Amino acid sequence: MRLRDLCVASLGAAVLAAPIVASPALAQNEQFVPLLVYRTGPYAPNGIPLADGQVDYLKLINARDGGINGVTITFEECETQYNNDRGVECYERLKGNGPTGASAFSPFSTGITYALIDRATTDQIPVLSMGYGRADASDGTVFPYVFTLPATYWGQADALIQYISAQEDGNLEGKKIALVYHDSAYGKEPITTLERLSKERGFELSLFPVAHPGLEQKATWLQIGRQLRPDWVLMWGWGVMNSTAIKEAAAVGYPMDRFVGVWWSGAEPDVEPAAAAAKGYKSGAFHAPGADSQMHKDIQELLGDDAADTFGTVLYNRGVINSAIVVEAIRTAMAKYGNKPMTGEQVRWGFENLDLTPERIEEMGMTGFLEPLKITCEDHEGGGKLMVQQWNGEAWEVASDWIEPNREPLRAAYEESAAKYAAEQGITPRDCSKVE
Repeated sequence: MRLRDLCVASLGAAVLAAPIVASPALAQNEQFVPLLVYRTGPYAPNGIPLADGQVDYLKLINARDGGINGVTITFEECETQYNNDRGVECYERLKGNGPTGASAFSPFSTGITYALIDRATTDQIPVLSMGYGRADASDGTVFPYVFTLPATYWGQADALIQYISAQEDGNLEGKKIALVYHDSAYGKEPITTLERLSKERGFELSLFPVAHPGLEQKATWLQIGRQLRPDWVLMWGWGVMNSTAIKEAAAVGYPMDRFVGVWWSGAEPDVEPAAAAAKGYKSGAFHAPGADSQMHKDIQELLGDDAADTFGTVLYNRGVINSAIVVEAIRTAMAKYGNKPMTGEQVRWGFENLDLTPERIEEMGMTGFLEPLKITCEDHEGGGKLMVQQWNGEAWEVASDWIEPNREPLRAAYEESAAKYAAEQGITPRDCSKVE
């Protein structure tokens, strides 16, 4: 067992300090990035690679580039165990660290994200809910400190229905689609979008909630596989729920190539426990699988044996992208405010002016790995695309072209929901024409 793993195992829920120790003379030239992690608890198999990817990318920027424009990145992990109360405690513990406070928080939990929105807005610290959290937070006029790039659950639901429609020659009339979902705010996020699409496209939608943590699904899958017999099954799962669902689907003979998970149901811990039974299972993704990019090569070269054991896995890659987006938001902010540690408010400006063009993505060493994104004051989603990947029994491989969600109806839904939230909370939406 490696030293970091030993530390994690022994400290449990304690705060894990970053492996960077700065002298007092350098302390004022540091950019602090808080890391809310869950290396322990029921979702640890998913949380460990996410945290590993975040850490390795920050290490890469320090090792390869000397930090961000000469400003060293420091970071600290706080163990949430995917628990909302612990997430809030970690936020309060870390928000004031570093010479300018926390840069941005990435909860990797829809529940924790919901719990932090008001606090972070008051404290003027961005929350990056990358592909999870409140979909209506894509409306930056109501949620100035929350960023949902590259796409929301509503956008993913739309894109996955597009994918299924393409497999059915463009006609979903009379088809049966089941949604198996984690019975939480996270799992319920796509339901409204899927209900709208079922009316527009004429398919029958059936809903199957699964109680946390998701180990008891036999009755659900007997109903799906023996009674309903849907043409397709979508899954909004997390943790052990995913592998359990795949095993139970196989047990009732449901065809894996018609079983499609959300991008949080499409990683190695989800399919490997089911062994050969998982072959053919599909999921959404907002980045390519594998470790073939130049960025991956840089991590291997510069970090060597210090790179995480989870290197190149789906959730490791997602953690890498999360840190990369935070770094690029800080870099964008520095272009306006100077090459010095940025405050949370300045990083918010960096997020709202983030433009990851193909040229910038190539400079980051991520060509073919990540699609372009552009954030504005109004649009905190950024126009991201997604693909479908498929498990071939040994690895994930690309199973579709990039799919762009239908932005017009989604944007209208974001704005309607955000306006309702603003009215309930007494929030006056920003006039982005007057925002600097």
